Amino acid sequence: MWSRCFLRVWIRQNLTLRDNFSILRALKPSKEVEAFMSRICTLFSGSSGNCTYLASQEGGILIDAGVSARSIQRALEDRDIDPKTIRAVFVTHEHTDHVAGLRVFCSRFGCKVYSSPGTLAALEEKGMLQKVDSSCIGEETVEAAGMAVRPFPISHDCAQGYGYRIHMPDGRKVAVATDTGVMTDGVREAVHGCDLVVIESNHDVRMLQNGRYPYYLKRRILSQTGHLSNDDCAVELVELVRSGTTRLILAHLSRENNVPELAYETAKSFLTSVGMRQGTDYLLSVAPKASDQKVMVF
Repeated sequence: MWSRCFLRVWIRQNLTLRDNFSILRALKPSKEVEAFMSRICTLFSGSSGNCTYLASQEGGILIDAGVSARSIQRALEDRDIDPKTIRAVFVTHEHTDHVAGLRVFCSRFGCKVYSSPGTLAALEEKGMLQKVDSSCIGEETVEAAGMAVRPFPISHDCAQGYGYRIHMPDGRKVAVATDTGVMTDGVREAVHGCDLVVIESNHDVRMLQNGRYPYYLKRRILSQTGHLSNDDCAVELVELVRSGTTRLILAHLSRENNVPELAYETAKSFLTSVGMRQGTDYLLSVAPKASDQKVMVF
């Protein structure tokens, strides 16, 4: 078991990306080995609710809890994950599609809530922290389930929004950056160099401009405190791959102003235009609204 696990680590560290993708596919780990490796699953993503699961051998954490507690519990159990192994929920901001199930899920399973002072104050005002253990974090690193989680500010029309960079026990690095109207220097610094990045690709600008949303809402979405468009996201992906990122997950797609195929093709087109190839230089996927997709071991 151990020799196989160490072989996977050696391959990651010593071979090129082109070699890695083909060889690692052939080395499918046993469940015992998987327990010592980094795992992620975007349980829910989009305008209707957001929740991302990350895990190490010591347990799991959630980034947001934006659907009902029952839906989160069912999604975890469908993947053979005991909800009691969730150690904490890190909240990006207080909008409903990120916190709808927070109070019930955390009070039911004893999870601690971490977020910015501004977000926790907004949640307290809404009565969403009753019977919940919560803690304010600045931009310092917090440890949960063996993972080192560091927040970074995002540009969104909320009280005090965060994205998160997570250092896994096996050395892998993950970033979750959604709900940001613009990629600030701080966001770029936080996500660059991560092995896997979950990044917002919220809307197609033309669909939004020609859609049925009222003018004020279109302006909000397109503003620097709104949401990242497909085109803006695609530009950032090029720099992410250049910084060493090999897995890209497009997230938080609008149900009104985007479709998964369009977000995917926009991103792939930008990457192809600079000579980067899917399956060779990077692995690109779109986080579905809700699905039965399996937990990714990476």
